[in-house]
Amino acid sequence: MDAATPTEPRHVAAQIFTTARAGYARHRQTDLDARLAALRTLKQEILDHRDEAIDAVMRDVGKCHTDALIAEIIGAVDWIHWLEGNATRLLAPQKVPTPITLLGKRSELWHEALGVVLVICPWNYPFHNAITAIAAAVACGNAIVYKPSEHAPCVGLIERFVGVSPLLNDLVHVAYGDGAMGRALIDAGPAKIFFTGSGATGARIMAQAAQQLIPVELELGGKDPMIVFDDAHTPRAVAGALWGAFTNAGQSCSAVERLLVHERIHDAFVDDLVREASRLVIGTDDRGDADIGRMTASFQRDKVIAHIEEALQLGARLRHGRIPDRDSLIVEPVILDHVTSQMRVWTDETFGPVLPVMRFGDEAEAIRLANGTDYGLCASVFSADQARARRVAAALEVGGVSINNVNMSEGNPGLPFGGAKKSGFGKLRGPEGLLGFTRSKAVLIDQGGAKIEANWYPYTDEKLRRFQRFVDALYGRGLWTRAFRLLAIAWHGLRLEAFSQRPRD
Repeated sequence: MDAATPTEPRHVAAQIFTTARAGYARHRQTDLDARLAALRTLKQEILDHRDEAIDAVMRDVGKCHTDALIAEIIGAVDWIHWLEGNATRLLAPQKVPTPITLLGKRSELWHEALGVVLVICPWNYPFHNAITAIAAAVACGNAIVYKPSEHAPCVGLIERFVGVSPLLNDLVHVAYGDGAMGRALIDAGPAKIFFTGSGATGARIMAQAAQQLIPVELELGGKDPMIVFDDAHTPRAVAGALWGAFTNAGQSCSAVERLLVHERIHDAFVDDLVREASRLVIGTDDRGDADIGRMTASFQRDKVIAHIEEALQLGARLRHGRIPDRDSLIVEPVILDHVTSQMRVWTDETFGPVLPVMRFGDEAEAIRLANGTDYGLCASVFSADQARARRVAAALEVGGVSINNVNMSEGNPGLPFGGAKKSGFGKLRGPEGLLGFTRSKAVLIDQGGAKIEANWYPYTDEKLRRFQRFVDALYGRGLWTRAFRLLAIAWHGLRLEAFSQRPRD
């Protein structure tokens, strides 16, 4: 497994892909059991040496200790564990029912490796993102080039863990660098690109990939709403809103970035939010009781500041926290009410520990406000009325919904994670996400022999008449009983079968 420096990106990228393609060629015939065994070794290594990964993430990203353990380690291990139990079934050749028109033949769907895939990830979950992509790619038989963000590269971390397996060491390659390296890696011609990050960068990647017709999957963040109805269990909803908005200092693509609370409970609910937010512990040291770490990048902190300042200028009220210090990455959680839909804090992805709150009057207004965005990643609905919660969830234009919970539709590795609208397309995790690392091949198997197919040449008037009767028997709208229809289909099928074996005149 190769690590590259950001010098001479085109040369480095070409070299990495040459090495990756050679590794893929060596292991094309390696069976799934061997690949899963390698991933099992990786899982155990992560469990045994989790503190190394946690320390690197805390250093480069600024997470608190517990957050790093839950989000980075448990998420990665849980995904590999899911692959161990499900990949064999999902990647096996799949028998597809064959219609009567293809009587005597067998249809299958094969899931084959793509080749060398490119995964470009952001800085907010550097270990989890890497391991999730690596495990899926390898399980499907691919080699992978993984490019971490230059803002949290965790240099050497992935190499150290995949190095426990010769197979992984040969299939996994890490490329460090900035946007120039990313562009060079795309120019090197991967079989597919998986990108997680901002919409602007995703659009540029898609445009560049189009030059070579490289398929792309994009996860581009969101502006996730949480809807709280007046019959919701308030303490649970308050706790969920705080964690959903402030986990990883708000630097999660599926963070709660818009809180909609029914007007009947709005004021008391915000008071409860403020009271509970004041109890949160902020810190980046090794203490296990810290709830929120620091922000990762200064440019993201500056965006948070801009959103808060504009909201306050336009009439929002600061209920908790303060405008962040421009000289620090420690950002106290901020709660805003009196928010309107004209404010960027309500319309644009903030990606920081800021929770804007708006009231709504009825179910229809809640749905309208929640859907009133270009994003569509995830959402949460809190209500004691399960029928209403499910009805609202169905109406939301998002890729995942948590009912009476928050951010949990992505917590199950068996569920696909991905969005709608400008939150991107394609899925991570789950059966759909796993198969995204494969190419489907449709296969029809015949026994062969001397028989000539009924639909092959020569065409004759007699053959045409028999086909017409067969179509009428198979699809007609007559008054025949079901049994008679089946007999007619079988009879005409046998006649066509017999006719297909006639020698050419």
